[in-house]
Amino acid sequence: MNKQKRTEIFRRLQAENPHPKTELNYSSPFELLTAVLLSAQATDVGVNKATAKLFPVANTPQAILDLGEKKLLSYIKTIGLYNTKGKNLLKTCKILLEEYNGEVPDDQAALESLPGVGRKTANVIRNTAFGHPTIAVDTHIFRVSNRTKIAPGKNVLEVEKKLLKFIPDEFKLNAHHWLILHGRYTCIARKPRCSSCIIEDLCEYSSKTSD
Repeated sequence: MNKQKRTEIFRRLQAENPHPKTELNYSSPFELLTAVLLSAQATDVGVNKATAKLFPVANTPQAILDLGEKKLLSYIKTIGLYNTKGKNLLKTCKILLEEYNGEVPDDQAALESLPGVGRKTANVIRNTAFGHPTIAVDTHIFRVSNRTKIAPGKNVLEVEKKLLKFIPDEFKLNAHHWLILHGRYTCIARKPRCSSCIIEDLCEYSSKTSD
């Protein structure tokens, strides 16, 4: 795919949704970190339901620790893998208090050192909470990047590097949100909705659907 096509793709995505946002509900970097940590292999809707009850009670590292494991798990038990996620969240809260004065760091390596936080989660935090032009490649973005040929790659890191290389600078800050929303609602896994896709004529996917 050439530069002109990529630019036009993101121009259209921007025109359709000038101010894209994550669908996870949060009001602070720590709330976002908690929500993203809980969201692995879970839906944003499911996470939001749990955090709607959790955050009014505990939305700081100290408050989460004060809850204790049993009480914390009672708030997040509707989320998949909640036992592991709850334990990782408690460990992360302890580290944040001991090493970062209770604040969420915006450094990639520091974030990735937190239990339950990988490269994708760290990129989400840096982009959404701190405004860094990073790209967090999840299954939706991986699929869209390969199907459209915006940034084809064999693994998420390869796709991430290509996206950062090919996406024009003016679109990098919001590209993560545009691509994930496009993959979630239009370029869906089983049968992409090509007929209602605003970039269908620019997409290089060879198996487009007609309805």
